[in-house]
Amino acid sequence: MQQQTRDTIVAEEGRALWVLGELVTYRVASEDSGGAFSLFEVVVQPQGGPPPHIQHREDEWTYVLEGEFELLNKGRTVSCGPGSLVYVPKGNLHTYKNAGQEPGRLLVGQTPGGALQAFFEEVGEEAFDRSVPPVMDGPPNVARIVEIAASHGIEIPPPPEA
Repeated sequence: MQQQTRDTIVAEEGRALWVLGELVTYRVASEDSGGAFSLFEVVVQPQGGPPPHIQHREDEWTYVLEGEFELLNKGRTVSCGPGSLVYVPKGNLHTYKNAGQEPGRLLVGQTPGGALQAFFEEVGEEAFDRSVPPVMDGPPNVARIVEIAASHGIEIPPPPEA
C-alpha cells in the first residue's frame, strides 16, 4: 500500500537491504526528497553497529525507536534509550552500538541525502526475507568496505591499537 504526500509517493514498506548484518529500510530515499535528505529505519542486532566512521559530506542524526544504544559522537559515548536523538555534524567521528540483548530500531537521517544510500546500495543485498539476516560466507572484506565507503565521502579510520 502506498500513501501520497504532496508530489511524492512513499511506499509504506520501503525498499529494504541487509547491510553488514543490519536491516536498512528506506523511509525517504534521497531521490524522493530531491536530494535534500534521506531517512532510514535500521534494525540492529544485539551488540551490533557499524565501525566508527566520519561522513565528510552530510550531517546525520540518529533517533532511537526501540532498544538501548551507546552512541559515540564528538569523542563522547552516551547511553540512549527510546526517544533519544543524537545530531552528528559532518566531519565528526561517530558510531552506534546496540547495547541490549534484543534487536533495536533506529531512524537515521542525513542531509543532504545520497552518499549513505549509495554506500548501502553498493555493499548491501536485497532483503527478500526481512526477519533473518543472510548467512555470510565468511568475514566481510574490510579493505573493500573501507574503499567503497571512501568513494562516497565516508571515512572508516583504522581501529586504535590496543
